[in-house]
Amino acid sequence: MKILVVCGSGLGSSLMMEMSIKKIIKELGIDAQVSHTDLGSAKGEGADIFVGTRDITNQLNDVNGEVISLKSMIDKKHMKEQLESTLKKMGLL
Repeated sequence: MKILVVCGSGLGSSLMMEMSIKKIIKELGIDAQVSHTDLGSAKGEGADIFVGTRDITNQLNDVNGEVISLKSMIDKKHMKEQLESTLKKMGLL
């Protein structure tokens, strides 16, 4: 499974979210490749799950995969809840 974390430039905020998501995925016992990228590149990349803040995910309507829209990139509890919900929906939890 591939999880792609997306932000506007593909540097700061997506890297921070990537590190948090890797930790959460490990806690959940899910085997996944997690990486980060910028919005423009994300639209051309394939992933099972795309994660970003609302301002970014509003622009990911045409991707193939689940899209997780976070209200805050630092709210790890919300991030975990959203990941768990999506993984359950996909039959992986």
